[in-house]
Amino acid sequence: MKKQTLQKRTKIANDIMFYIYTHIDTHIDIEELSYDLQISKFHMQRIFKEEFGKNIYESIKSIRLQKAANLLLTNKYSTISNIANLCGYSSQSSFIKAFKQRFDMSPKQWKNYGYKEYSNKILQQSKSALKSNADFSKLTPKIVKMPTLDSFYIRNKGYNVNVKETWQKLHTLILNNDLKNYKQIALLHDNPTITPLNECQYIACIVPENKDDVKSDRLPNFKISDGVYAKFDLEGVHGDMLKFIHWVYHEWLVNSEYETTTKPSYAVYYKNNFLSDDNRFKMSFYVSIKY
Repeated sequence: MKKQTLQKRTKIANDIMFYIYTHIDTHIDIEELSYDLQISKFHMQRIFKEEFGKNIYESIKSIRLQKAANLLLTNKYSTISNIANLCGYSSQSSFIKAFKQRFDMSPKQWKNYGYKEYSNKILQQSKSALKSNADFSKLTPKIVKMPTLDSFYIRNKGYNVNVKETWQKLHTLILNNDLKNYKQIALLHDNPTITPLNECQYIACIVPENKDDVKSDRLPNFKISDGVYAKFDLEGVHGDMLKFIHWVYHEWLVNSEYETTTKPSYAVYYKNNFLSDDNRFKMSFYVSIKY
């Protein structure tokens, strides 16, 4: 496939995903979207599935239900009907049906600590996380306004050991381009607190100080969203990270009176455990919030 064609297809897929994230509380018309992008609906669906591994409708449903799962915990005074509307569902009954299919429990059961049971089952999928003895209870975030970050990336299906191979490929491209000034960022399209680890969309990114320094044709690019984030600074070993994310979403966020948005969380590495010899990391973790 020609470079220009590949770049165009990747941009279309990323533009669709960005549109979904920013319009998730509305009715998303696929016909209208294909008209705006000036491509056929069939072609648009095919490009998106090749890039993300699932079709547009599946992605819309997944993002809506991830948002709902968080809002049920953080919007303590909202009714089930309110949350259904906030997540783009036309009726409470259709929302409850979709939620049960996804999480094997009703929204009411989820609110009544069912989320902890579900989250713990996912944590069981990571042997390294189960070994972690890290305590995050004394961590306090700083609330920051972040700019848009122009990144280059490699997408990885799954939040597991194969992430290391993806980072090694990205590191090879860094060395080939002789990059000196850049940030390493892990972007979590899916929340690994409530998404089976082998289904998570994990993206390894670099943000160069000067984007013209990246000469490779193999690195597509996209913008990491700006906005208000809770920034946590931490260091530890590989298994601590997943345990930390669980703590952020199901301990800190629940008690903070903030709510998260549909913007993906991301980690800025100062030391990357997937590339370090001692398996340790040092990073800042950013969670999109509003009050």
